[in-house]
Amino acid sequence: MALSTCLTLPLRPALAALCRGLSTPSGPQPKLDLRGIFPPLTTPFSPIQEVDFGQLEGNLRRYASIPFQGFVVLGSSGEYPFLAPHERLELVSRVRHALPRDRLLLAGSGCESTRATIELTGSVAEAGADAALVVTPCYYRGAMSSAALVRHYTEVAEASPIPVLLYSVPANTGLDLPLEAVLTLAQHPNIIGIKDSGGDITRLGLIVHKTRQEDFQVLAGSAGFLLASYAVGAAGGICALANVLGAPLCQLEHLCRQGSWQEAHKLQQRLIEPNTAVTRQFGIPGLKKAMDLFGYYGGPCRAPLAPLSPAQVEELRCTFSTNGWL
Repeated sequence: MALSTCLTLPLRPALAALCRGLSTPSGPQPKLDLRGIFPPLTTPFSPIQEVDFGQLEGNLRRYASIPFQGFVVLGSSGEYPFLAPHERLELVSRVRHALPRDRLLLAGSGCESTRATIELTGSVAEAGADAALVVTPCYYRGAMSSAALVRHYTEVAEASPIPVLLYSVPANTGLDLPLEAVLTLAQHPNIIGIKDSGGDITRLGLIVHKTRQEDFQVLAGSAGFLLASYAVGAAGGICALANVLGAPLCQLEHLCRQGSWQEAHKLQQRLIEPNTAVTRQFGIPGLKKAMDLFGYYGGPCRAPLAPLSPAQVEELRCTFSTNGWL
């Protein structure tokens, strides 16, 4: 159902009140405040596919004027599976060094085994990460029952020197972190939230509702359903599109928190097609090309990810143009 159909006029007063409530939460503040927008940074590569730290730092300088709550490194958008161990840690260290201390740094540390995840989580903490974003292990997805996943995340959280966020991204893993596992894990004092990229707003709202007594924050995993996520109580978003349209996404968050529902609605509609283009349609090659179009450094991906064709580049450009961004 279209967003414009879902958010009908009779709902707007209640939803506006909800958004206003987001700006003044009751009770104690979370140990690590995740309220806001986080770009999952892409990893810049040179033409010979080496990590280009100079271009990375250049992108961070351009992002400095945007009111992001923080940044994510070693996520799906950062081509994490294609990075060598030493590259992963240097990326965390370089980004931490380039950021002001008041900007949070979340680092992906999920591996297929619990042991490897614990080791990498400790390493990214030493390199400067404020929290670890741990994706579900999925290679043996048939064996990843709720009990197995609860055991995995609990052992990681017990060993981690920094807070842990769960990461459910079924489009990449083929595995949706079960709701019952999320609710159990939310009770752990060192598990502070989840990035949920599945796009099921009913599930996302239920997680918010069922964990309201915990120090647990829900982050939307895509700009395509960011407004709806705020409407059901999400704390923020980790959105690939923020690499390209960071300021508009921060504006959307601001509008929701101020209860400016009609303006937020219009802005969200203009973000849906561009978001689809840089996620489901063209993936990371499309995201990086869009960054190039907007004056950031996107550059090439690592093989086997292939660049867009000229026709695809033109389609991507058109998508942003017709929605008023180019």
